[in-house]
Amino acid sequence: MQALKTANMVLEISKKFPLSPSVEKAILSINRELFVPNGFKHLAYALDALPMGASQWISSPLTVAKMTEYLQCEGADSVLEIGCGSGYQAAILSKIIRRVFSIERIEKLWLEARERIKLCDIYNINTKLDDGQNGWATFAPYDRILFSASVVEIPQNLIAQLSEGGILVAPIVTNNTQTITRFIKRDGILSNKQELESCVFVPVVSGLEREKN
Repeated sequence: MQALKTANMVLEISKKFPLSPSVEKAILSINRELFVPNGFKHLAYALDALPMGASQWISSPLTVAKMTEYLQCEGADSVLEIGCGSGYQAAILSKIIRRVFSIERIEKLWLEARERIKLCDIYNINTKLDDGQNGWATFAPYDRILFSASVVEIPQNLIAQLSEGGILVAPIVTNNTQTITRFIKRDGILSNKQELESCVFVPVVSGLEREKN
């Protein structure tokens, strides 16, 4: 039943946005129900964003598919995600890119995402509790960097952690409007700016939010 529901979800996504074989296969291989809060299991396969606590949202599967496609993953060996959230985007990326690194600033969400990833028997995702704007210098440089939250500008230290020729995709905020934007790093700076489509993401926030005992 879960496989049929996932297949129907992929069909609905493909009606709205063309999927490459690799992204379609990745989405088919992940049980989305595991990444949705218990009270919303019946909506797991709808093409809508869903609340998941801590004033955060799990992106719609359509948005996850788009972000994955926009990242142009072919040939990439490592990806850094800023904003792990439910872990669903990282899980999809793990089926396409060999090494996935994902940072989450809210401890509750980070712990829950780790458990979901474990339930999926995925072993090529590394997660970290930290302010995503710091990046993860230990494993840099990354072939791809994906922001799963909106930013006004890309922090310089994250640009430094992107490989030369690497691709960065982020929802950029300009005049209170968010636009999914893709960059390629050339000669140490972000260039080849492409504004892909308007969007709505929660904003990147500084600092950590830890569980209260």
